Amino acid sequence: MPFGLLKYGLSRRYPVERQLPPRPDLKPSYDVVIIGGGGHGLAAAYYLSRYHGITDVAVLDKGYLGGGNTARNTAIIRSNYLTPEGVAFYDESLRLFRGLSHELDFNILYSERGHLTLAHTDAAIRTSRWRAEVNTHLGVESRLVFPEEIARIEPTLNLSRATRYPVLGALYHVPGAVARHDAVAWGYAIRAAERGVELHPKTEVTAIEQTGGRVSAVVTDRGRIRCGAVIQAVAGMSSVVAKMAGFRLPIRSIPLQACVSQPLKPFLNTIVVSGSLHIYVSQSSRGELVMGSASDPYPLYSSRSSLEFAEGLMAHILELFPFLGEVKLMRQWAGVTDMTPDFAPVMGLSPLAGYYLDAGWGTWGFKATPACGLNMAALVATGEVPDRIAPFTLDRFADLRLLGEKGAASVGH
Repeated sequence: MPFGLLKYGLSRRYPVERQLPPRPDLKPSYDVVIIGGGGHGLAAAYYLSRYHGITDVAVLDKGYLGGGNTARNTAIIRSNYLTPEGVAFYDESLRLFRGLSHELDFNILYSERGHLTLAHTDAAIRTSRWRAEVNTHLGVESRLVFPEEIARIEPTLNLSRATRYPVLGALYHVPGAVARHDAVAWGYAIRAAERGVELHPKTEVTAIEQTGGRVSAVVTDRGRIRCGAVIQAVAGMSSVVAKMAGFRLPIRSIPLQACVSQPLKPFLNTIVVSGSLHIYVSQSSRGELVMGSASDPYPLYSSRSSLEFAEGLMAHILELFPFLGEVKLMRQWAGVTDMTPDFAPVMGLSPLAGYYLDAGWGTWGFKATPACGLNMAALVATGEVPDRIAPFTLDRFADLRLLGEKGAASVGH
């Protein structure tokens, strides 16, 4: 038994120093208000305080910190995207993740294990080759591999040709990784709070005020706050909050379900995904299989789960790993994803001056956490859109400069 746990159990007082301060009273005004206390909002708050000296910041969340999509994702980190803009952005995020435990002095359980995107058709092989070429050109380690090499990388994978969807090849992304999603949120929150950022969970935004075409205040169920700038980082509720600010977003909100199995001895070396079967699976540090499937086929603001999802997902999982037939499913859940027409995010300026957007992440918001927070903080601090996020502007939909990341998704949209 760890000594710290024994000390805690035998102590009459709480012996551990509280790392997050209690929720303070709201001040009448702040330099920056961040709506959304998930990974993205907390990262932006940390980088504003750490690198720009802006500490008069309030992070608001209607629930608890990290309790939205940050708590509901499957924590996969990768940069093997399809467009040069997407690859460059996510590769920056992956590099930041590598050093994040050191940066925050908080263990996020970052683990690089490789990422296999299986190809079951000739068309999928062509897409894998395309992605490998784009990745390699931009310095990202990805390559096309075939069954003989796949068997060495992932020996437990069923590579028999006598299946409904035989594996013809795969895109092997060596730096593919996972991290503890709640630890990422906690690390950012703790270090931001140490620098003076105020954290306000259980604080729901009810209205956004503007004066002369510029954001001027945020109204909450705990009072009204004047502010100089606002960052919106609310994941699946992006359209709802943007409507309060007086504009519409080209976003559909769709549930995305996931589940975990009972803990097993480690056997899965990599993260295995299939765009054709619309599934993904990795094994957590506790031995659970973390699994997901396609987005639900209809827009809905709901985080309920369904038997249909579990049945469809397990049929494909058992084709790839037949020996899991007797393994029990422990729990399942859903998050609400905000999908844009080109399946790429929206970052940067909005139609309302002083109001900055962090939205449209669909199924890949967690892996963007450090890069998004870093660049959004730079935007708010300097007023200049960083080159890294310039392609993801909201204006691209009006100008028809779409990015087209659908082919790089591991799940169906």
